Amino acid sequence: MVDADRQLSLEIVPIEEAVPALEALLFASGGSEDVPTLAAALEWGQSDVRRALSALEEELRAHPRGIALQRNGDRVQLVTVARYGRAIERLLGIERQVKLSSAALETLAIVAYRQPVIRPEIEAIRGVDSSGVLATLVARELVEARGRRPGPGNPVEYGTTGAFLRFFGMTSLEDLPPLEETQAGDTTGINL
Repeated sequence: MVDADRQLSLEIVPIEEAVPALEALLFASGGSEDVPTLAAALEWGQSDVRRALSALEEELRAHPRGIALQRNGDRVQLVTVARYGRAIERLLGIERQVKLSSAALETLAIVAYRQPVIRPEIEAIRGVDSSGVLATLVARELVEARGRRPGPGNPVEYGTTGAFLRFFGMTSLEDLPPLEETQAGDTTGINL
């Protein structure tokens, strides 16, 4: 690293460089980061980081590239777009053999649309024990424990993960398709 580069790295990143600065940090991290961590690294306020993330997200949508900004709660990361997933798998020599049973997909849909949700709520919707399916989804890192719900037994609340978003090629939960309404006003399929 040359002396000029060392000196520049010690300066506060100006807000005008928000989008490229965030893109560089997220690329370098290789994983998800939360807003407070990004704000501390850039020496910005969290609201500035949120505005800059929205600008980065808009730029990536307006000028599609091979990456997208993925949000999961207060965490964000750069991910490759699903369209190029198979080519990336071939490049890296990855065999994709992840298959989900219909019970796992059903449970995953309930968690995605109802999160945070507890196991008894999932079982009430499905009508069967879901502990095994939930354990599988947690092991595959598609679902995670999000804390405990106050009340009798303090049951574990479940929600989806960043891996869930990547698996289904989404950048945020807002990408979930809306539940279709029937003529009676109930949702089709499972009552969520």
